[in-house]
Amino acid sequence: MTITSVNSESYRIQLPHVLTDSTHGEMRSFELICVRIQDNLGNEGLGYTYTVGSGGVAIKKIIDIDLKPILINEEENLIEKIWKKMWWHLHYVGRGGLPIFAISAIDIALWDLKCKKMNLPLWIALGGCNSKVAAYAGGIDLQFSLDELLAQTEENLKKGFKAIKMKVGRRMLSEDFERVSEVRNLLGPDIHLMIDANMGWSVDQAIKASNVLSDLNVYWLEEPTIPDDLKGYCRIEKEGSLPVAAGENLHTIYEFKNLISEGGVTFPEPDVSNCGGITVWMKIAKIAESHNLNVTSHGVHDLHVHLLAAIPNSSLLEIHGFGLDEYIKHPLPIREGFVEAPHIPGHGVEFDWNSLNSLKN
Repeated sequence: MTITSVNSESYRIQLPHVLTDSTHGEMRSFELICVRIQDNLGNEGLGYTYTVGSGGVAIKKIIDIDLKPILINEEENLIEKIWKKMWWHLHYVGRGGLPIFAISAIDIALWDLKCKKMNLPLWIALGGCNSKVAAYAGGIDLQFSLDELLAQTEENLKKGFKAIKMKVGRRMLSEDFERVSEVRNLLGPDIHLMIDANMGWSVDQAIKASNVLSDLNVYWLEEPTIPDDLKGYCRIEKEGSLPVAAGENLHTIYEFKNLISEGGVTFPEPDVSNCGGITVWMKIAKIAESHNLNVTSHGVHDLHVHLLAAIPNSSLLEIHGFGLDEYIKHPLPIREGFVEAPHIPGHGVEFDWNSLNSLKN
């Protein structure tokens, strides 16, 4: 069986509320880039990636112009071979960046296609460990007023979440301390509370914040500084008081290997939509397992639920603020803080194409 068609589309989806963090400013929309791959028997796999508002059309162009021609007539089951072919085809201009988003979407589509033909859910085809995955609500709320932040937290508790993440990185650390304190008081002592700085601090600022905010029973500090500063992450882990989660801006297996092996992270956080797809995500999870670390996720929770359900060293699934519930047929239900990995073949995501067609970039 060989690949006969590769079709992609890019969409711009408006967010219901303006979302903010310490580096990306105001986010009013995000981009969804989809790719559908068919074989000569008519089987189809779906893959997708996303951006925080820019670059989506360029990713689509990479798929259409650079990758599609080298995929046609390839044996669809040889996913490692295809991945390597895409990687080296774009290596000189890539090694991460826009090409890895395109490669990720295609890799996801190939795995979806393979699992559908096997008549297996993705998480079982990848090994299968536990279909019940603990989840948390990932807030993108740095500039929310305190009242808005608390109202959002209460709403997430009503939805069944038993773990909450909020943004930090306000102008003054005292503001962050007040906001985290208020959320902790609302949650009580037993619900996990994570904080996310979105690369907003220097290393010294992050260490200070880690030590100050640790008094508030924070479960982890996410992405405290820029992803390029490996030594800085090791200092934050060593000199700070909070475990570090990081990886959403790492785009190669080698970056994860270095961060993990050097001791710069407690909770590795690969994003399947930008680290190289399912093929690479699973390898990163194995590297983490070999260092006795548990893996979390970033974004695209409808896919990540399968990956965390497949591995023995999963931690928490992020239910991301860029949700697709309005545009997919089977949104993930939250029950008492957990999500059940779907039991249908492939990853189980089915888009409402009629709704998306009016949103094309």
